[in-house]
Amino acid sequence: MNKTIAFIVRDPLPAKRADLLTLFGHELPRYGIYSALIGQAATEGGALSWRAGPLSVVGAFSRRFSSVMTPLWDMVGLWRVLRGNSIDCIQVRDKIASGLCALIVARILRLPYVYWMSFPIVEGYGVRARDLGNSHGRFVALAHRLRAAISRWVFYSLLLRNADHIFVQSEAMLDWLAGKGLPKARMTPVPMGVDRDLFQRELVLPVKDPRFLGRRVIVYVGVLGRARQSVFLLELLIALRSAEPDVLLVLAGDAVSPDERDWIRREVASRELESHVLITGWLSQSEAIRYALAAEVALSPVPRGELFDVSSPTKLIEYMALGVPSVANDIPDQQLVIERSGAGLCVQMTVPAFCEAVLHLLRNPDLRQHCSEVGPKYVSNERTYDRLGADVADAYKRLWQQQDVI
Repeated sequence: MNKTIAFIVRDPLPAKRADLLTLFGHELPRYGIYSALIGQAATEGGALSWRAGPLSVVGAFSRRFSSVMTPLWDMVGLWRVLRGNSIDCIQVRDKIASGLCALIVARILRLPYVYWMSFPIVEGYGVRARDLGNSHGRFVALAHRLRAAISRWVFYSLLLRNADHIFVQSEAMLDWLAGKGLPKARMTPVPMGVDRDLFQRELVLPVKDPRFLGRRVIVYVGVLGRARQSVFLLELLIALRSAEPDVLLVLAGDAVSPDERDWIRREVASRELESHVLITGWLSQSEAIRYALAAEVALSPVPRGELFDVSSPTKLIEYMALGVPSVANDIPDQQLVIERSGAGLCVQMTVPAFCEAVLHLLRNPDLRQHCSEVGPKYVSNERTYDRLGADVADAYKRLWQQQDVI
C-alpha cells in the first residue's frame, strides 16, 4: 500500500541536493513511499516540478523578509497538501519555527511526526552569534545570542523530544544526540551517498584540458569560502610545489557570493599561484566529475568543530565512486569511510600532514591503483542511494507499523 509524506524542506526549490532529488524523488517511490514537497522557490517565477508526488511552493527566497515569512509560507503549503491529498506522515528538514508549527499540526491530526536533521542548525546560530559579536557590536550579538538560546530550547526540548522518528546525517550525529538524552531507537543515520547511474567511472570521460599536460593534477570539488577555510588548499599547494614543481590544483567549483569569489581569487594572486591553480567556476555535477577523473589525487579537507564533526561530506564518497584516490581529514564520517574502504588516506587537517599524504599517493602508483579498485566497490555496497533507500524505507515502514499498533 502506498504512503505519502508531507515534507517541508529548507533547500530552495526545485530540488537539487542528491539526498532529496535522488533519495526521495527516485528511490523511495520504488517502495511505495511518495512525498508531497513543501518549500520556497529559489527565485520568483519559473516552472517547478516534482516527480515523486504533489508539489506545494509558497514564497521565494528572493522576496524581502523571506526568512521571517518562511513559517507562514510553509503552513500555507502544508494546508494545501493536507487539503488535497491523503497524508500518512509530516516531516520537516532543518527548520525550527516551521518544525514546531508542523509538530502541532501532526499532533492535532494524529499523524506521525518526523524530523530530518542534516545539519546542527542551532549550533550554527551560536557560531554566527559569536562571529557577529566580534564585528557588529553588543546589541547585534545579544540579539543573535537570544535567537540561538530560544532556538536551542525549542529544538532540543520540543522538536526532537517529541518527534516520532529522527533521521540524522551520520553515526557521529546519532551518538552526539544520544549524548543529549535522545534514544537511539528513534534515530536512523542516513549518510550522504551517490546516484549509482551517474557515478560509473567507465561511462565518464575525464576532461581533456591542455593546461593539464605535464602536470601532477590534484583536485578539490565543491564550494569555496572563508568558513570552509579554503585558503588551506592554497597553503597546501605551496608546500607541495616545493616537492612537485609541476603540481596543478584544480578547484572544481566556486564561492557562493560575489565577495567570496573575489576573495578566493585575491588569495591566489597574493601568493602568486596563478600558474598552479585553476578555478573552474560553477559546473554541473556531470561536468565536475569529469574534472575529478582527470586528477591523480582528490582532496576533502573539512574543518573540525561542532558544525562539521557530525557531517557526512559528499565529495569523498563521489571521489571514491569514481575511483579517484583521496586524502581526507579526520572528521568521524570521513575517517570511518577511509578505514572501512582503504580507498585513500585520512590525516589531520594540517598542511604538513596533507602534504605528506598527497605526496605519498603521487609517488606510489600501486597504492593509487589499489585505491581506484576498492573505492567503487565500497561505495557500491554501502553508499549508493539505492542501498540507502532500502534502509530509509525500512525505517518508515517500522514507524507506520508502530503507529498502527498504538
